[in-house]
Amino acid sequence: MNCETCQLKELELEPTEIRDVLRCILHTIFFHRTLSLVRPKDVDCDFLEITYVQCGLPELEKEVDEKIDQFTAWVEKHPNRRSQICLSFFDEKHRHPGWFVNKTERIYWEQWFINLHIMSPKRYSKSNSSKGLTNIGANALEETSTRRAALESSINEVLFQIINFANEKKDHIPAIPDRIFNHEIMIPR
Repeated sequence: MNCETCQLKELELEPTEIRDVLRCILHTIFFHRTLSLVRPKDVDCDFLEITYVQCGLPELEKEVDEKIDQFTAWVEKHPNRRSQICLSFFDEKHRHPGWFVNKTERIYWEQWFINLHIMSPKRYSKSNSSKGLTNIGANALEETSTRRAALESSINEVLFQIINFANEKKDHIPAIPDRIFNHEIMIPR
């Protein structure tokens, strides 16, 4: 069985945007790869003008949030770095058991690589004059707004990339299970 891979476009974001962005991307992938019966739930991002769909499975939402918390902790220790999160789907095959060994082998059939560049937020210097401070504040607000709009556009590109890949690449998916596919979310260590 071949393992299909999808390298998603790199996104530049600040630490405060990690939770929104990763929830959006991970839940979009899960929604397009969960072939069991789910109750779709529309979710609005907190900081971005983007709505995405979750599967409505509380245990999956909890797992995604736990992995995002782990990733956020890693980012705090390693600021201003590029990183990659990998969401893998796999089948488990039981290998020939021995006397005291019951070995299970993972056969990966799809991997999604989420590429992120986490940047520290820009700091703006203070000026001695109140006019200078006002201009800096206005510039900072305008720059933040422009950067957010660019991030939203990039996330929309990534969402379309996910949808296109999910719709085009189906032949490698194993028989439909009655549950969500076996998966793992790997974050940097």
